[in-house]
Amino acid sequence: MNVRIVGTDLPPRDWCDHPNVHVGIQRKQEVVERVSCDAGRAEWEIDVEVLGAAAEVDFRGPSVHGKKGDRFLYLSWGSVGAGGAFTMFRRAKLMLAAIDRATIEAACRPGHRLVGTLRLVGRDGGPVCAAVRPPAIQWTATR
Repeated sequence: MNVRIVGTDLPPRDWCDHPNVHVGIQRKQEVVERVSCDAGRAEWEIDVEVLGAAAEVDFRGPSVHGKKGDRFLYLSWGSVGAGGAFTMFRRAKLMLAAIDRATIEAACRPGHRLVGTLRLVGRDGGPVCAAVRPPAIQWTATR
């Protein structure tokens, strides 16, 4: 299944004691496709394998983390130094297990995808963090 994450309302580029803040998708241990917080929005596309029987769905792939029944995607926040080094300081878990079955089934149809849309600024005015479930993220199946 193709998954698109759309992030709006990014936090400040310089937040607290973290300069030059960027956000990216965590693929295994590496944070990839980093976007600067001075961008108007952030978007990522990844492929996720969907497995499951009638009672339970499971997810797999290099960007999928967590144990069976509690899978998620990480959005990882960090400062980017002058040499390009990324120093992570915060993460958000986009909880795949919180997506309803009908939306997953619709997104798995040929020519469709799963789209998750969320605000990237958290309650404290900084990067969104912790577990993110609806209604903080809206999951839809689109063509």
